[in-house]
Amino acid sequence: MIHLSVNVNKIATLRNSRGRNLPRVTDAVQVCLSAGVHGITVHPRADRRHITPEDVRAVSAMLAGHAPHVEFNIEGDPRPDFLTLVEEVRPDQCTLVPVAPGEITSQAGWQPGPQTEGLPALVSSMKARGTRVSLFVDPVERAIRWAASTGADRVELYTEPFARAYERGPDAARASFAIYADAARLAHSLGLGVNAGHDLDLDNLTIFRQLPHLDEVSIGHAIVSRAVFVGLEPVVREYLAVLADA
Repeated sequence: MIHLSVNVNKIATLRNSRGRNLPRVTDAVQVCLSAGVHGITVHPRADRRHITPEDVRAVSAMLAGHAPHVEFNIEGDPRPDFLTLVEEVRPDQCTLVPVAPGEITSQAGWQPGPQTEGLPALVSSMKARGTRVSLFVDPVERAIRWAASTGADRVELYTEPFARAYERGPDAARASFAIYADAARLAHSLGLGVNAGHDLDLDNLTIFRQLPHLDEVSIGHAIVSRAVFVGLEPVVREYLAVLADA
């Protein structure tokens, strides 16, 4: 069964736009739990423009009573304050994501090179504390083989290119999906679990849910955008139904 981890960053973005405490991130998490979600994802950035360290601690406390059925996934770049927070909270999964200066959202996966030399030791220390480690990568052989060499447990495939291909029509969607399918098979053959995320939605998931060996999708923006008009719990249930049909 493909697990759905709901990213609640956008709830915090809406709250922060007013500068007070509504809507509460923890209220959104409770709605997701009521809908039967498999996981909650947060991405605390250095500028605190959405999820804050205080949110991370509050969500962690909420989910403690739901383990092991609901997992807590913390995404972020390996800066010192982020690593300290992960060590404190000890989530079920930590997804390490590269961050480009000034980016609005993630733009690409890790590119093996000097900037990744310290990741194997970091992966090892996180795993020693009981946290599963996933690395955010593009669906290319070099990146996946590199991820396996670090000792990571999983990769999260960066799916915005697939989402853009889907918008161009069925032929482009099928061609892009084939690239991701090959990447997923390679990851699985190297002992890596397969997650995916970025711009997945109810439409393109009808294809992407067929990805070989897919363990988990992390979705936030599309869920919260539709929830504005439909409601959060019904939308989460819609996504769970689409994934169950896989």
